[in-house]
Amino acid sequence: VQLQAFGGGLVQAGGSLRLSCSVSGDTGGRHGLGWFRQAPGKEREFVAAMRPGDGNRFYGDSVKGRFSISRDNDKNGVYLQMNSLKPEDTAVYYCASTGARNTINSAYRRSSTYSYWGQGTQVTVSS
Repeated sequence: VQLQAFGGGLVQAGGSLRLSCSVSGDTGGRHGLGWFRQAPGKEREFVAAMRPGDGNRFYGDSVKGRFSISRDNDKNGVYLQMNSLKPEDTAVYYCASTGARNTINSAYRRSSTYSYWGQGTQVTVSS
């Protein structure tokens, strides 16, 4: 499985940005997909994830209500729509795949659950 994230950039606080991640090696969208972020000097933080099949979604507390994850299995992509952006959202954003069909819900929030990672895309929110 290979992933490549893109769509990052510089945006003003209150603005929106949509990240995209192309996924190869996961025909039919059988694996769980997630987004994490890492700011300088901080640990990698869970942002959002989506379970295969029923498409159940999970969000980190700091982004709930502002960010939305979606996937398009026909286009082999996963997306992160980010609204009402804040300066504290500034980070490198990574997409990741669990590489597995079945994952317990609580595990989606742990970076160790994911076997495959994209290269990251920088998001900078100015105040």
